[in-house]
Amino acid sequence: MNDPLERYAFDLRKSTAPPNHIGVGSLFGVTSPLHGTVMGVIGCFSPPYAAGELLLSVRLEADDRLIDDAGSLGKDDCGLLPAAIVWRPDRIVRRGTYHWRREGKTLSFSVVSELVPLSGAAGFVLVIRARNRSGRAVPLRIVPRLDPGRVRKVPLGEWNFVPPSGGRLPTSRGDGIWESEAVRILLRHEGLAFHPDHGEEAVCRLAVVLTDAGADAESDVAEPSLAEREDETTVRWRQRIRQAEERVPRLESDIPGLEDYYRRSLISGLICLWEHPLFKIQPLPSVSGMDGGGINSYPWDAAGYAGQVLTMLLGADKSMEYLRFMEEGGIDRHISFAPDGTGDKPFAYSYSLWSFVHFAWSTFCQHGADREWFSVLRRVLEVDERRLSRHGDLLDYGEQHHLLEMRGSGYEHVVCSPNAERAWCYERLGELAAFFGMEGAAGWKERADRIREAIREELWDESAGWFHSVYPDGHRELVYSIQAYDALRMGACTPEMAKALLSHLQDGKFLGPYGVSSVSAEDELHYELNDPDWSGGGSFAGEGPILAQTLWETGHPDLAWDVLKRHLWMGSHLPYFPQEHYCDRPMTPAHKRANNISGLAGVQAILFGMAGMRPQLDGSLLAFPRPPAEGRVTLIGYTFRGHRIDAHMEPGYCRIDRDGSCIYEGAPKRIRVV
Repeated sequence: MNDPLERYAFDLRKSTAPPNHIGVGSLFGVTSPLHGTVMGVIGCFSPPYAAGELLLSVRLEADDRLIDDAGSLGKDDCGLLPAAIVWRPDRIVRRGTYHWRREGKTLSFSVVSELVPLSGAAGFVLVIRARNRSGRAVPLRIVPRLDPGRVRKVPLGEWNFVPPSGGRLPTSRGDGIWESEAVRILLRHEGLAFHPDHGEEAVCRLAVVLTDAGADAESDVAEPSLAEREDETTVRWRQRIRQAEERVPRLESDIPGLEDYYRRSLISGLICLWEHPLFKIQPLPSVSGMDGGGINSYPWDAAGYAGQVLTMLLGADKSMEYLRFMEEGGIDRHISFAPDGTGDKPFAYSYSLWSFVHFAWSTFCQHGADREWFSVLRRVLEVDERRLSRHGDLLDYGEQHHLLEMRGSGYEHVVCSPNAERAWCYERLGELAAFFGMEGAAGWKERADRIREAIREELWDESAGWFHSVYPDGHRELVYSIQAYDALRMGACTPEMAKALLSHLQDGKFLGPYGVSSVSAEDELHYELNDPDWSGGGSFAGEGPILAQTLWETGHPDLAWDVLKRHLWMGSHLPYFPQEHYCDRPMTPAHKRANNISGLAGVQAILFGMAGMRPQLDGSLLAFPRPPAEGRVTLIGYTFRGHRIDAHMEPGYCRIDRDGSCIYEGAPKRIRVV
């Protein structure tokens, strides 16, 4: 496929995503097709404008007959019938059919619509192509109807996790213009009336544009034309994909489903990199956005789960810009950041500081370290040391809303994770200090060792083979949360502890046929089905791939592949990865966000887990490929410090090429690549 957009096209007939999760974005705004229709559109979000109730419906008038497009499920003449729907990064393409014979006349049309969100303005273009199949010339008219619903102009600092709602009902001013005290909505068209002969196609373009109230209406119908505006989005998306494919290696494999999974994982990240001139940074790594919610940045999702791949996608300069964005926004005070950098909620999520350090470390290893950031990282980490109460060398991270937001008590206060992440951060500070020739490097390492020892001494229950949570009053509780495996990844576990933890990675416990469960089904106190995110029955989008990456990194490749391959269905059944999904069936909860940037963790697990790429602070690169036992996997074009690396893996065999020349071939082992 020469067109990069076609490589990421997805036939939505195969989708198991809820209808309200299907949308399309321009990296500037998002909109959605009205489910069950061929031409209907619902909602438009493009900061600062929010029009979630907006409804554009279209019908056809042909031969004095009205052809509705209402998604009717009845019999008889139900109007236009949906026949196909394809998602592309830049548009959603729907095809419908109408074919009825009455009173000796056949009336037959094929209708194709293309819904394209605008790239330089708030709104969308709807392209309608109606091909006459009636065997004769037929008069045809396109009849649009716009119901703007309530609309709002929302300050950039107020865009957070929930889609903006409410607002005022605008008043019609005639001539396709509606206006409230803050927002004007304009409906424009290019071609509504046609008289196509048999086989001929009528092409109509409709546009809905949102601006400030009182803006010049004529400015929105001046050049460029609607076709040119449509092309702007396509050009922008092609540039985004080409840049991404230059920075992230291509995967080829004969393992069923793996290529699709990798491709959908990558696009899950790309649709979250918003380019908007009003935003404080461009691109903004938003947490979500496809349904109008999550057009803000959560450090844990972006910098934490997907940090290693995100710094590759952003490049060195933009990665440093994102670090500065989080620091200036108050990484130690806020859970997330709005597009203008405003921090949300007056407390820090317990995983935010680790996420910040993780992204900095990933950037330093991939692109090169910057000495000035050492003092920033040290200052940020010391914030928790001052504000949180202590339990010996461990910190008390407080109640649910600071941690996993589980829907029952248990994983609170003194817990293994994020205390284990805290130890990892101090160890990284020690490595940075040694790299820059600073004094005190050994002291940071000793601090990390004390925290890990305290986790083992204070929280581990040898008889249960699991970690306790400890409350201030001394109450201790076992929660079989998947977060315990983060303690394994962060180096807090002895081999005996690791063996005990891994014994729970079984079907019917943490493992399901379609993923992993955030809480083991064996935990009758905490396991539940209504919140897969962190309470069971499924997991957050990034959690399964990160568990697989952890298992590869800690020397359990067979189990790592067993975990990851349970997620491959997502590449075949979802256009992009949601906030969370179930593990016992290939579905996602409709009441949660439609997409999440942590979907990039699938690419990350394969590149840094299976292929074992290990960028080092000193500019060297190690690799330890761990091929699965059931097929061939090739990663082509990993760029690192001016070198191009290709990794070829088969059962019991690997080959590493650097800049086109083979530097190792044979049994998989640790290799110095650069």
